[in-house]
Amino acid sequence: MSLTGTLDTALVTGASSGIGATYADRLAQRGHDLVLVARSQDRLHALADRLMRKHGVKIHVLAADLTLPDERARVEYRLQEDDSIGWLVNNAGFSAPGALADGRLDDIDAMIQLNITAPTRLAGAALARLIERGQGSIINIASALAVAPELSTGAYAATKSYLLSYSQSLHREVGHRGIRVQVVLPGVTRTAIWERAGKDVDAFPEHVIMEVDEMVDAALAGYELGELVTIPALPDMDAWNRYESARLQLAPDLSRNHAADRYKSDIPEDA
Repeated sequence: MSLTGTLDTALVTGASSGIGATYADRLAQRGHDLVLVARSQDRLHALADRLMRKHGVKIHVLAADLTLPDERARVEYRLQEDDSIGWLVNNAGFSAPGALADGRLDDIDAMIQLNITAPTRLAGAALARLIERGQGSIINIASALAVAPELSTGAYAATKSYLLSYSQSLHREVGHRGIRVQVVLPGVTRTAIWERAGKDVDAFPEHVIMEVDEMVDAALAGYELGELVTIPALPDMDAWNRYESARLQLAPDLSRNHAADRYKSDIPEDA
């Protein structure tokens, strides 16, 4: 809810199709007005018209390529200045084709701009205003590859690992100040990202592919449950809790005033 008693407007990136379009539909269904962001103005307008007719909400289209600083700045400005926006869904992203050794550095750089720089800057643009009003929600769409990079090639998994770590750090900083942070780690989801990466989603076993509607509904259910990390396909959330517990147990030993014994030579100093 907003301070005025009406539902906050939600800004959704990558909203023209797939996960972003489904988030837009579900949030509009709940009564949120929307700001839809993606590169294709025509597709955004088509989605906006359909959702306005279906749900009776107000929708603004903001066409922008978030890999370009000048266009991204227009979205940042909207987040800084529009007091009605209380939700940010950082969904826009893509997987650059090829392996790291292929040397497609321009593709990797564009992916970093979209998957890392854009969500970081957009969240940063909204934070001061959300903290001042004492409430808001930032949802970052990462990937299950964030904790399983060995299942992928290229730098995509690394960009999603950043989003996981960023979200955890952000929650620690602002969670007690009324800001809800959630990071979603989908597995294989049937969206256009696979085709754009030069892959066929149907090459995966059927039992690992989730439909986008089910994925988004599960993510929103995780939000309602108060989860910081939501893994839509994970049957037992205790498995994640055990993983986190094991990771946190490393903390006391990650920084010490001497190197571990295994790194020290057995050769006597006077030999």
